Amino acid sequence: MSTETGLLVKNYCNSLTSYVRRKSRVVNIGDVPLGGNYPIRVQSMTTTDTLDTIGTVEQSIRMIEAGCEYVRITAPSLKEAENLLNIKNELRKRGYKTPLVADIHFTPNAAEVAARIVEKVRVNPGNYADKKKFEHIEYTDETYITELERIKQRFIPLVKICKEHGTAMRIGANHGSLSDRIMSRYGDTPLGMVESAMEFLRICEEHDYKEIVLSMKSSNPQVMVQAYRLLIEKMNGECMNYPLHLGVTEAGEGEDGRIKSAAGIGTLLEDGIGDTVRVSLTEDPEFEIPVAKMLVSRYEGRSKHSPIPPVTELPYTPTTYTKRETRDVGNFGGKNHPRIIADLSKRREEITHASLFGAGHSYNVNTSTWKSFDQAADYIYSGDKIIPFDLPEGIHVMYTAETWKKVKQVNTFPFFRSLKDYIATTEKSPTLNFVSLKIGDISTDSFDKANSDKAIVWVVETENLHGMAEERRIFIELLSKKYDAPVIIKRQYESALDDIIRLYAATDAGALFIEGMGDGLWIDADIPTRSLNSIGFGILQATRTRISKTEYISCPSCGRTLFNLQLVTAKIHERTSHLKGVKIGIMGCVVNGPGEMADADYGYVGTGVGKITLYKGKEVVQRNIASEQAVDALIKLIKDNGDWVEKPSEV
Repeated sequence: MSTETGLLVKNYCNSLTSYVRRKSRVVNIGDVPLGGNYPIRVQSMTTTDTLDTIGTVEQSIRMIEAGCEYVRITAPSLKEAENLLNIKNELRKRGYKTPLVADIHFTPNAAEVAARIVEKVRVNPGNYADKKKFEHIEYTDETYITELERIKQRFIPLVKICKEHGTAMRIGANHGSLSDRIMSRYGDTPLGMVESAMEFLRICEEHDYKEIVLSMKSSNPQVMVQAYRLLIEKMNGECMNYPLHLGVTEAGEGEDGRIKSAAGIGTLLEDGIGDTVRVSLTEDPEFEIPVAKMLVSRYEGRSKHSPIPPVTELPYTPTTYTKRETRDVGNFGGKNHPRIIADLSKRREEITHASLFGAGHSYNVNTSTWKSFDQAADYIYSGDKIIPFDLPEGIHVMYTAETWKKVKQVNTFPFFRSLKDYIATTEKSPTLNFVSLKIGDISTDSFDKANSDKAIVWVVETENLHGMAEERRIFIELLSKKYDAPVIIKRQYESALDDIIRLYAATDAGALFIEGMGDGLWIDADIPTRSLNSIGFGILQATRTRISKTEYISCPSCGRTLFNLQLVTAKIHERTSHLKGVKIGIMGCVVNGPGEMADADYGYVGTGVGKITLYKGKEVVQRNIASEQAVDALIKLIKDNGDWVEKPSEV
């Protein structure tokens, strides 16, 4: 039951306002137990050929020394599964006892061999004994049960081997590899992911095998979060409390991969959900570990946060996405996409034309003209610094209310730093006023009175250690009272490190946007404006609330990968990064490829050594293209389908 009395929603976490980790059963994985009161573990996966014993061992050691607590290794066939013994022996010989995990797809016989060698096996119920050919099959209840019985008989031998050898198992459902059977009954949905895993979990329970970890992975953080919440609800209903492995699959590389991972993983960690984390980046695996550790370490001591008023009734459904309905105020709310606010108020030097370049606005001194890029901030917060030059009509400026009263230029608007100040003044903008809103304001008469002002946009702020939950509590109050003023999510961070701000902001704001909350984003931190602007737009892109650039769904590589994923991803990115709104899937093999990139516009998938298959949506367009010509062929495919535009000049 929830710790918040009377919460009228199916329970997926212990509390929406008090940080409490979800209590799961302990699963023993070698000498590194998982779940219960044990720390949240971090892990990664090798990218070497599993038959390359020394190469795999040396990469595993680099991962372990970076802090990896479980090392996952692919075993696509019997010979790789058998070689896990050589890898394990060599690691033990060198003094490393980190548990090994065999990653299995399509090959039950490889899983049965691996389960006798390593401490844990991962199976994907979508392709372990099932199939995916994108075929819709009409099942009666009887034929569905018959098919499930066939799968059960194929899965039971592995369960018995794991039980006999003390081997743990992860049942890992992937959004991109749901079987035709599941898709035909449940559709391409979070519920389908949950039912896919629950079918296998029930088989394990029938045989009294409970060394189980579960995961619900998707390249879409919104789908991923919904699936984990549904899974917990389903397990609670069947008196189960298995630990959870968190990850956003095919997250990509660089900043985009980190933001997308933090938006999904961080949203769940905020509610005390998760026992182990893997950040899936298209980079060497040892670079994933510091990112995972930064995400996880944030929750040490989180339970000591300031109290937040409890929730008695939840006015939205946390397992489906519904955008909070708001009225139009200026260009906020209504059907407008979320706005980005660039904060220049803390700049030590005077604001010049060049100061706005980091916010996406470029000034040409030769022609005295402005150009705004796709990722251009919608509003500039200048605080008390008066901008000493004219701006084009499309660039809006926010000043403190005191400074705005002195300026009152076209396209300038006041920011009231407290609700009290806003109520007390008679001098306001007739069209748009920004007003700070904190948790202490929501129970006041002034709050109720201010909501009747049709020119108000709230700026929610918090100083609570458990800040996302506190800001969410404000949104819950607005929803409960049916107040429809737009809201900007504002977060201030003390760190001066881009890496920290990127992960924390993607967690805090990303969690709220995933819930359908927020009409704008304002990140206040002492890092370059260009970095803040990029992070803000990256969060909106990751949460699918505002698309401002190309989206890449690229896998992190593993021993199954059939080409140099990092190199190819960089080449494709270099040539296509200007294609705003186009989604490109880049997959090293067919395991999750066609499915995980099912909502991508174009797909680039390794299907043989040096061979690439191109997709348009779910359909194969060209098979077995030589890898040397494949990137050019992808560009031609995009052009042939009318999605190509020439890259704009930077000036």
